[in-house]
Amino acid sequence: MSNAGLKVLVLADSRSFHTERYVAELERQGCEALTASLEDGAMSHYQLRRRGPIRIIHYALAAVEVRRLIRSFEPDLLNPHFASGYGFLTAMAERRSSIPVLLHLWGSDILIAPHKSVFHRRKTRLALESADSVVGDSDYLLDEAAKIGQLRQRHTIVWGLEREFVRRESDDTPLRTPLKIIIPRVHEAVYNNIFVVRALADLVNGGMVQLTFPDFGGRVNEFKAAAARLVASGLKFYSKLPRREYLKFAATHDVYLSASLSDSSPASMLEAMGLGLIPAAGDIPGVREWITPSSGFLFDLSRESELRNIVVRLLRGEGDVATMRRTNLELVGRKAIFEDNIGETIAIMRELVAERSV
Repeated sequence: MSNAGLKVLVLADSRSFHTERYVAELERQGCEALTASLEDGAMSHYQLRRRGPIRIIHYALAAVEVRRLIRSFEPDLLNPHFASGYGFLTAMAERRSSIPVLLHLWGSDILIAPHKSVFHRRKTRLALESADSVVGDSDYLLDEAAKIGQLRQRHTIVWGLEREFVRRESDDTPLRTPLKIIIPRVHEAVYNNIFVVRALADLVNGGMVQLTFPDFGGRVNEFKAAAARLVASGLKFYSKLPRREYLKFAATHDVYLSASLSDSSPASMLEAMGLGLIPAAGDIPGVREWITPSSGFLFDLSRESELRNIVVRLLRGEGDVATMRRTNLELVGRKAIFEDNIGETIAIMRELVAERSV
């Protein structure tokens, strides 16, 4: 290990806020981190060149460039994020290297990408089996990964909320009318946002509920057109916001809602729980690890009436909101403080480096 501290080569999407936040915290905790990316994000990073007209082969063709970067940067550890993309690239690049690899899973790289084709599944398997250790944000995600390829080591570490933003204490403040619900999932098919509008349209039109969605995503125009046919008003939209501003904005709502069809442990939900919002989410495996009857609500994604009934109960004052807030704050404080999550990750990195140097 270098005298200057742990040197980490992060291979990830430089456009992603998760990458930027992750790398900044690595550096704050004493690591020297360099991000290499095929995407051209605003964060400081080494820009890998895209070669060829087909996006799916960019990762394989970037392997030679990554090998050169490894020789010049001399990292103690390689840390790819997203198995079927940068995990595959790292597997191709480090075949002649003795540098340990810690692979981070992001959810869709295991739950969605491997099912696109045999090629995607083979890429994902190679990434998983080439990594010295794999980090996922839920037991469910890691169990699914183990069905694709053999994992040498596995660790469950979530993407938590920064300590400064966690609500200091619970309270028994009643929910408001209209009930302010935020659905912070971008408009893509997997996030199923129109389900929410269909389920709650009459409550929105009756002035009982206000729904807030992001104003971005590949299907935002399609969503707005469909929603306009269901509700006259009562939908709010927000643009992309800096981290601090977004969390302050989210904290002004009463309920976090997600109808996502696929998820591991959604970071947006853990953030909302730490801010004191009541979570309601579609009943899928990754979410079940967090939401129980004492912490929030699960609903059947095939039954819009279940979601509507949950919201009606909240409007009637049913459900122990104070207990839910208290339970969630304790859970976030114990398992989902971002600084602690990154500290745990760095400890794993140091173990891997020490094992390889023996």
